Amino acid sequence: MEKRMCLACGEPVVGRSDKRFCHDACRNAYNNKRNSLPNSFVRKINDILKRNRQVLGKVLGKEKMQKVTRERLLSKGFDFDFFTNQFSNAKGQIYFFVYEYGYLPLDEEVFLIVRQKTSEQV
Repeated sequence: MEKRMCLACGEPVVGRSDKRFCHDACRNAYNNKRNSLPNSFVRKINDILKRNRQVLGKVLGKEKMQKVTRERLLSKGFDFDFFTNQFSNAKGQIYFFVYEYGYLPLDEEVFLIVRQKTSEQV
Protein backbone atom coordinates (compact mmCIF):
# COMPACT_ATOMS: atom_id res chain seq x y z
CA MET A 1 0.00 0.00 0.00
CA GLU A 2 1.34 3.41 -0.97
CA LYS A 3 1.91 5.94 1.81
CA ARG A 4 -0.04 9.14 1.44
CA MET A 5 1.73 12.41 2.16
CA CYS A 6 0.22 15.67 3.43
CA LEU A 7 -0.22 18.16 0.57
CA ALA A 8 0.90 21.02 2.79
CA CYS A 9 3.87 19.78 4.80
CA GLY A 10 4.78 16.41 3.25
CA GLU A 11 4.33 14.42 6.47
CA PRO A 12 2.64 10.99 6.30
CA VAL A 13 -1.17 11.05 6.45
CA VAL A 14 -2.87 8.57 8.75
CA GLY A 15 -6.59 7.86 8.71
CA ARG A 16 -9.27 7.64 6.06
CA SER A 17 -8.26 6.65 2.56
CA ASP A 18 -9.38 10.00 1.09
CA LYS A 19 -7.65 12.13 3.74
CA ARG A 20 -5.16 14.58 2.14
CA PHE A 21 -3.78 16.51 5.13
CA CYS A 22 -2.19 15.46 8.41
CA HIS A 23 -3.89 18.21 10.51
CA ASP A 24 -6.52 20.91 10.16
CA ALA A 25 -3.74 23.51 10.37
CA CYS A 26 -2.11 22.05 7.25
CA ARG A 27 -5.45 21.98 5.43
CA ASN A 28 -6.07 25.63 6.32
CA ALA A 29 -2.54 26.68 5.35
CA TYR A 30 -2.80 24.86 2.00
CA ASN A 31 -6.18 26.40 1.13
CA ASN A 32 -5.15 29.88 2.29
CA LYS A 33 -2.04 29.75 0.12
CA ARG A 34 -3.99 28.41 -2.86
CA ASN A 35 -6.66 31.12 -2.58
CA SER A 36 -4.39 34.05 -1.73
CA LEU A 37 -2.88 34.59 -5.19
CA PRO A 38 -6.11 34.91 -7.22
CA ASN A 39 -7.80 36.88 -4.46
CA SER A 40 -4.94 39.32 -3.92
CA PHE A 41 -5.74 41.09 -7.21
CA VAL A 42 -9.42 41.44 -6.29
CA ARG A 43 -8.53 42.53 -2.76
CA LYS A 44 -6.23 45.26 -4.13
CA ILE A 45 -8.95 46.61 -6.44
CA ASN A 46 -11.52 46.53 -3.64
CA ASP A 47 -9.16 48.45 -1.35
CA ILE A 48 -8.76 51.19 -3.99
CA LEU A 49 -12.55 51.37 -4.53
CA LYS A 50 -13.15 51.59 -0.76
CA ARG A 51 -10.62 54.40 -0.45
CA ASN A 52 -12.19 56.26 -3.39
CA ARG A 53 -15.65 55.87 -1.82
CA GLN A 54 -14.37 57.11 1.52
CA VAL A 55 -12.72 60.17 -0.08
CA LEU A 56 -15.88 61.11 -1.99
CA GLY A 57 -18.02 60.59 1.12
CA LYS A 58 -15.81 62.81 3.28
CA VAL A 59 -15.64 65.54 0.63
CA LEU A 60 -19.41 65.52 0.14
CA GLY A 61 -20.31 65.30 3.82
CA LYS A 62 -24.00 66.09 4.43
CA GLU A 63 -24.32 68.15 1.25
CA LYS A 64 -26.30 66.95 -1.76
CA MET A 65 -23.59 68.11 -4.16
CA GLN A 66 -20.22 69.74 -3.78
CA LYS A 67 -17.61 71.17 -6.14
CA VAL A 68 -14.04 70.08 -5.51
CA THR A 69 -10.69 70.43 -7.23
CA ARG A 70 -8.72 67.55 -8.73
CA GLU A 71 -5.81 68.45 -6.44
CA ARG A 72 -7.93 68.04 -3.31
CA LEU A 73 -9.12 64.59 -4.39
CA LEU A 74 -5.61 63.48 -5.33
CA SER A 75 -4.20 64.77 -2.04
CA LYS A 76 -6.64 62.52 -0.17
CA GLY A 77 -5.55 59.46 -2.16
CA PHE A 78 -8.30 59.35 -4.80
CA ASP A 79 -7.49 57.24 -7.89
CA PHE A 80 -9.41 58.36 -11.00
CA ASP A 81 -8.68 55.08 -12.79
CA PHE A 82 -11.04 53.09 -10.55
CA PHE A 83 -14.83 53.48 -10.42
CA THR A 84 -17.78 51.08 -10.31
CA ASN A 85 -20.03 52.44 -13.06
CA GLN A 86 -20.87 55.36 -15.33
CA PHE A 87 -24.12 57.25 -15.81
CA SER A 88 -24.99 59.46 -18.76
CA ASN A 89 -27.72 62.02 -18.12
CA ALA A 90 -30.12 63.54 -20.67
CA LYS A 91 -27.61 66.31 -21.43
CA GLY A 92 -24.98 63.74 -22.35
CA GLN A 93 -22.85 64.43 -19.29
CA ILE A 94 -21.06 61.35 -17.97
CA TYR A 95 -20.93 60.82 -14.21
CA PHE A 96 -18.40 58.35 -12.82
CA PHE A 97 -19.66 56.49 -9.75
CA VAL A 98 -17.88 54.73 -6.91
CA TYR A 99 -20.82 52.86 -5.45
CA GLU A 100 -23.33 55.56 -4.41
CA TYR A 101 -20.97 58.55 -4.80
CA GLY A 102 -20.43 60.06 -8.20
CA TYR A 103 -18.34 62.78 -9.75
CA LEU A 104 -18.86 64.82 -12.89
CA PRO A 105 -15.86 66.49 -14.51
CA LEU A 106 -16.84 70.15 -14.97
CA ASP A 107 -13.47 70.97 -16.50
CA GLU A 108 -9.92 69.64 -16.24
CA GLU A 109 -9.50 70.69 -12.59
CA VAL A 110 -13.00 70.90 -11.04
CA PHE A 111 -15.45 68.11 -10.29
CA LEU A 112 -19.02 68.04 -9.03
CA ILE A 113 -19.49 65.37 -6.35
CA VAL A 114 -23.00 63.89 -5.93
CA ARG A 115 -24.69 61.13 -3.96
CA GLN A 116 -27.06 58.74 -5.69
CA LYS A 117 -30.31 58.09 -3.88
CA THR A 118 -30.33 54.61 -2.37
CA SER A 119 -33.37 52.51 -1.53
CA GLU A 120 -32.88 53.49 2.14
CA GLN A 121 -33.16 57.21 1.33
CA VAL A 122 -36.37 56.94 -0.76
